[in-house]
Amino acid sequence: MEYQKFIPEGWQELKNSFSLEELNIAHKSGEIIQGRVTRCDSNYNLYVNLGNNITGIIPRDEIEEINKDKTGIPNPSICRNKVNKIVQFKVKDIKPNDTVILSRKAVGKDAINWIKSDLKEGMQVLGIVKNIRPYGAFVEIGGGIVGLVHIEDISIARIKTPFERFKIGQKIKIMVKSIDRKSNRVILSYKEMLRYMGRKHTRF
Repeated sequence: MEYQKFIPEGWQELKNSFSLEELNIAHKSGEIIQGRVTRCDSNYNLYVNLGNNITGIIPRDEIEEINKDKTGIPNPSICRNKVNKIVQFKVKDIKPNDTVILSRKAVGKDAINWIKSDLKEGMQVLGIVKNIRPYGAFVEIGGGIVGLVHIEDISIARIKTPFERFKIGQKIKIMVKSIDRKSNRVILSYKEMLRYMGRKHTRF
């Protein structure tokens, strides 16, 4: 598989706790780390379990870069839907009371730049199925970037519904079919991946 700069949220094993030293290093280096959201408060800020009695907060305006309104703030439903989900973030600031300010938006900005400059049609990437609709499936390929797999691009054989091949949370390898770099829209193909694997297995 070709180099993939961003890994889907939740693909890697979740680290249970971080030390302040590790978080300080991540702050200085800009490293992307991940954690599980434990709650969303009345102002739609998210709280992330970092362990070691360290409070991690993603302020509402740092939650989302991709799906946001004209004010730059994600709507409440997006914030609430992150509870109990694994999210990626960068460490933005560390307060004296061991409260750590996190930014998922910073990861999203980097992921959009990845799409604009490095992601190519035909590239094979890792993905996690996030949503399924009658017309196709939405697959996250890293940094919160979600691509669409149309139902006709899911299987070599004809299927009636994407549920015949996919389930929510399924980890897959998938191929980039097309990219609209103006809208940051990515179209994916699982069928082409299956064809690729078939050709690979028939070689002598």
